Amino acid sequence: MHHPLTLRSKPMRFAMSSLLLVTIVCAPELSFAQTSPFMTGAAALQTNIVAWLTPIAIILIMVLGGMAMANRMSWGWCIGAILGIAIAFGAPQIVTWVRGMFGV
Repeated sequence: MHHPLTLRSKPMRFAMSSLLLVTIVCAPELSFAQTSPFMTGAAALQTNIVAWLTPIAIILIMVLGGMAMANRMSWGWCIGAILGIAIAFGAPQIVTWVRGMFGV
């Protein structure tokens, strides 16, 4: 015995196919929205991440300076830390630059 909501009956398959077709046809309308509710959340997330990263970056630079003074550090770690900090704090500018390069 089949469950009454299975897609084995022709009317149910037709209804589901029609719903899928309407969704696909209306999908471009959804993508042309003028404002994105996700941008507010993304901006808040970026602000929070930068707020957390600021003291961590300061402490990291202090530790790297102490290790350099003690001559106990590989310069690869120093360059990696500086690049990581530059990428973390320069992410919005990097995204704007890349979007401008590709015309997005």
